Amino acid sequence: MNPPTFAAEDTLPRVPLPTLDDSCERFLQWCRPLLDADELATTEAAVAELLRPGGAGRTLHAALAEYDATPGVGSWLDEFWPSRYLGRRDRIALNANFVFLFRDDTPLAASTVAGQTERAAAIIGAAVDYKLALDQEKIAPVTQRGQQLSMWQNKYLFSETRIPGEVQDTVRKPYSAEWPGPSDARHIVVFYRGNAFRMDVIGPDGAPYAFEDVVDGLRAVIKGGTKPAATDTAVGHLTTKARAQWARSRATLRAEAANVAAFDEVETALFAVCLEDFAPRDELHACDQLLHGDSANRYFDKSVSFIVFADGQAGINIEHCGLDGTTVLSFVDALLERTAQDHAATSGARAQGLPSVEPIEFVLDSAARADIAAAGADFARFAADTATSLVSFDDFGTAAAKQLGISPDAFAQLAYQLAHRRSKGLTGATYESIATRQFRNGRTEAMRVVTPEMVAFVDAMVDDTVDRATKLAAARTAASAHVGRAKECQAGQAPEQHLWELEWIQRRRGAELGVADERIALFDSPGWTIMRDDYLSTSSAPSQYIRYFGFGSTSPKCIGIAYVLLPDRWNIYLATPKSVADEMYAFADHLRTAVTDLRTLLAEQS
Repeated sequence: MNPPTFAAEDTLPRVPLPTLDDSCERFLQWCRPLLDADELATTEAAVAELLRPGGAGRTLHAALAEYDATPGVGSWLDEFWPSRYLGRRDRIALNANFVFLFRDDTPLAASTVAGQTERAAAIIGAAVDYKLALDQEKIAPVTQRGQQLSMWQNKYLFSETRIPGEVQDTVRKPYSAEWPGPSDARHIVVFYRGNAFRMDVIGPDGAPYAFEDVVDGLRAVIKGGTKPAATDTAVGHLTTKARAQWARSRATLRAEAANVAAFDEVETALFAVCLEDFAPRDELHACDQLLHGDSANRYFDKSVSFIVFADGQAGINIEHCGLDGTTVLSFVDALLERTAQDHAATSGARAQGLPSVEPIEFVLDSAARADIAAAGADFARFAADTATSLVSFDDFGTAAAKQLGISPDAFAQLAYQLAHRRSKGLTGATYESIATRQFRNGRTEAMRVVTPEMVAFVDAMVDDTVDRATKLAAARTAASAHVGRAKECQAGQAPEQHLWELEWIQRRRGAELGVADERIALFDSPGWTIMRDDYLSTSSAPSQYIRYFGFGSTSPKCIGIAYVLLPDRWNIYLATPKSVADEMYAFADHLRTAVTDLRTLLAEQS
């Protein structure tokens, strides 16, 4: 028998808190390859000031260490994550949410006909099965090399909704003081043509509705939403606004009692299902629609939104504040790896007739309608200003990389760096997300890919005077350095989030600690700003049931690189602002060449 889902949470090792000296030393190592001599000197002076005995840096670190030792605190990062995710003030739609495009040949998909309502009903039934098992802590804890990983993020999968705030957002969720234990909601919210419906998926006695009942309910939604909602009535548009603006819009709407009830229906729903009335033109179109789509037919603040197209293709859009890719992949794999009939059997689903399906309607005056229409139009422009592209390698994956004697992730990052230099003529800051769920309350660590060894490798590859043996040695050395840094991050020995949390502590508690007005030079230094100003933002999502993983760009010059790297294939979704689209397309072309060149080089000594 599997241990309870959350049994290991309190016994997992704690995230180690580095010393301030160690983090500063690593920070200088990490930013050095990106700086010229003057920038490095300025940064070194700023670090020396941060390390000054009795200075603000020491005060802030001491406060962090005290917090880490406080009873009931699981990790020194416990306040960092809300600040980082809930504190961001720009829009989360396209900027923060991430997506997965499912394969069409999964056991779940193959167990039903390919129609939209059938595919959606299968996903709903599988998700409800997972939810009921999670309520009883029957979801087996994920293990990695025999070690259980933190499962707390699973509590954010159902009935979690991000609530906009003026200064910082909050989260409405079960497993909280306001809502103890699992969600007792029995409904989901379904969108079709901008119309929102409340639909029961669990009966009054706790048994899920049978597959055929759910199909009938979805057909009732489609019939009820035949007429597209007027653009200025779809409240989902508002979830695309910058957070403080959305907070004000929501507060205004909630002055009407009927709207409080409508928000409750959406916010407490187990999850959202967005039914589209079209089939994607191709995989790129499908990924783009998952990432943004028609915001009338979305509610981007829901933690989980399944999107199902008219031809039955499907995917998921995730609000990031409480969920990382590894947790969502485990969830999605559990849904897709079994048949609809198997999920129904384990959940106890049974025929109960047509589930309750009711429209969710907001009372809107002319000002609210104008606000909604403007938000929708603004987001449509924002989405249209994003360029995307797919790069796929059907003949290369982790198996081929291992045959070449190289870490698959290192191979990918070497290829990205080489393609970037060839396409733009420079080496730029590059982010990679590293999972740290082996720790209590663990999430991710920020890894910076550009090492001196990586720069030397790219330098060698673009220099025609360098012989192949030297290039090969440089590639092997860069790959080894990359693996070493990744292991440091996995062990919680990375500087960025530690130093960033000191900046947040000054903002939150500066007055109390007597450092509110003290300017900390580090956070304006060239090393801090240049190292974190991404040219490439990368993240991997390995799952055999996923076709593509996607997220938006993180800055005006950044290329977002979301990739699925499996034994037999490597699929990449690229996103960047349209103003630099040509550079992204050039990067994509050079990436194909870089992969070929790197494979050829490594094959000479594999």
